[in-house]
Amino acid sequence: MKTLLTIIFSGLILSWATGQEAKTIHDFTVKTIDGNDISLSEFKGKKILIVNTASKCGLTPQYEELQELYTRYGDDDFVIIGFPANNFLKQEPGSDEEIREFCKVNYGVTFPMMGKISVKGKNIHPIYEWLTQKEHNGVLDTKVKWNFQKFLVDENGNLVDVVYPRTSPMSEAVISWIEGS
Repeated sequence: MKTLLTIIFSGLILSWATGQEAKTIHDFTVKTIDGNDISLSEFKGKKILIVNTASKCGLTPQYEELQELYTRYGDDDFVIIGFPANNFLKQEPGSDEEIREFCKVNYGVTFPMMGKISVKGKNIHPIYEWLTQKEHNGVLDTKVKWNFQKFLVDENGNLVDVVYPRTSPMSEAVISWIEGS
């Protein structure tokens, strides 16, 4: 009996050590900017560019490039998901409704926008905890440096790379990744 318990306990430890942290982006459910739940498993089979956004930032014009990228590549194989966040100098003070309207009127945004979240600190949203911590994503540790940091996720929901805020969404690095070059 003692041996059986030891085997079971060892199996639980091994399962915890290997299986618990093996989530993909597809394991998350988030709120859309309209307040509805969406499972990111809906994007299985697509490359996903995840970006934290803000409407009162010097980088806000990247919305235009993000929309251009989405118009050009957003089909069955690629999607952009925007997460508004107010973590950097309070540059996203609006409500979800105000953010949605701002994006639509000023940039014609049609890619999926989620509800406002925190991308760092003690209130970090679980999806950004996964994106920024190697112990969760299995690839890299990184910090969200500023608004418009881009995370590249493959068709299987695994983190591939991070593209820092000042790099254009239309950069060669992003386009090559989308096109598979």
